[in-house]
Amino acid sequence: MIDWMAFLTVFVSALVSACIAVALFSLGLRLGDGEATWRRPVSVSMFVLCGAVVLFGIYLIVGDHLLTLFTR
Repeated sequence: MIDWMAFLTVFVSALVSACIAVALFSLGLRLGDGEATWRRPVSVSMFVLCGAVVLFGIYLIVGDHLLTLFTR
């Protein structure tokens, strides 16, 4: 039997996290193309946040498996 509530939770969280990652990356690109001095550090921080979101998603997928692999 399919647990539809769990499926809905995974679907919504994947959709939201993908939107966040794409928004952060596009903001980083948009802010990196300017003349003001504040835009470059903000652009880099957007890329760092995007990378953190991606790494956190990978950790959620394979995190427990990596812990059991390296603690043997």
